Amino acid sequence: MLRTRIIPCLLLKGQGLVKTIKFQSPTYIGDPINAVKIFNDKEVDELVFLDITATLENRPPNFKLLRQITDECFMPLAYGGGIRSIDQIAQLLKAGIEKVIINSAAYLDQRFLAEAVRIFGSSTIVVSIDVKKKLLGKHVVYIKSGTYATKEDPVAYAKRIEELGAGEILLNSINADGTMKGYDLSLIRAVSHNVSIPVVACGGAGSIQDLRLAKEAGASAVAAGSMFVFQGPNRAVLISYPQIRDLEEKLDSA
Repeated sequence: MLRTRIIPCLLLKGQGLVKTIKFQSPTYIGDPINAVKIFNDKEVDELVFLDITATLENRPPNFKLLRQITDECFMPLAYGGGIRSIDQIAQLLKAGIEKVIINSAAYLDQRFLAEAVRIFGSSTIVVSIDVKKKLLGKHVVYIKSGTYATKEDPVAYAKRIEELGAGEILLNSINADGTMKGYDLSLIRAVSHNVSIPVVACGGAGSIQDLRLAKEAGASAVAAGSMFVFQGPNRAVLISYPQIRDLEEKLDSA
């Protein structure tokens, strides 16, 4: 069994799956139900689904689609996108979601975050932190699907999130998203070394070596999208997952 959690991170737009590059230019890659079935066959331990337009469109999660997904999913499933109320979290858990991922609402209403933790427990609540590196190398937290800069330092924000009781952080680099050129290791190192809750690194993975480097930088777990849905230099769509033996040899033995 793998000691490091390796999590496919899938992006929803409407009824379909897409993949972005630096949070822009979403490219359709297929049907979410079909993707779940493939990952079931690959015996993946955990999945993340993020609806990238729910918050921007000011709409709630697509509960009907999520129930269809959870009906097919044999593994723990985390979901984020459009979550802004306690009732929505309750509906998601009732639909079969194991963890809820809160992004914009966690920043805009920290009382909501604290209340969600109080009612549902830290293990259920994940806060997603999207970060962009500016021209002079400064990291800044963004919300609303990467469209709004908060001027917040990610380390200070991560500390505050931990104090409010969140059980995990999904740390996503906007600059690295979809590039398959490696994670933002300095960002991972800075955040993970300043909080005690698990940090899941996301954005930029293109190889098992990238996963290993993120782990060495301090990530408790690693998430990836393009690495699991594209093959070859032309980025042909082919949903895949590394062999467990390769992951054990190249990641957990490192």
